[in-house]
Amino acid sequence: MAAPLAVAVAAAAAGAFIWAADPTTPGGVIPECPSKHFFGVICPGCGSTRMIYSLLHLDLASAMRFNAVGVVVLVALACVFARWAWGRARGDGGNAMRLGGRAAWCIAVVVVVWLVVRNIPVAPFTALRV
Repeated sequence: MAAPLAVAVAAAAAGAFIWAADPTTPGGVIPECPSKHFFGVICPGCGSTRMIYSLLHLDLASAMRFNAVGVVVLVALACVFARWAWGRARGDGGNAMRLGGRAAWCIAVVVVVWLVVRNIPVAPFTALRV
């Protein structure tokens, strides 16, 4: 159980840092996304720290506004972690889930579509900008 415990401690530490840093306040210790800052492109991960901050404060609506795909990814990661930790606790090794080729392609398509849609400069897509 050392590996799942280490992952849980690292996630808790990251969450504590994001909680304390308050990325929703401009000019804080967490810098703006480099792709947004240097190129003006809103990447698929833009808004993720603010999304996590909102989730830590149980504000799902704000989290979805900051990065809806990120919320779905966090839920999926939590499920994968739970399955892995449960397997380790049962003693069967807790093998991690492996993605097949179709799943990997689907994830890639979702990420690329999210990147493109967030950067379309007309309404209603401008509402997805953070």
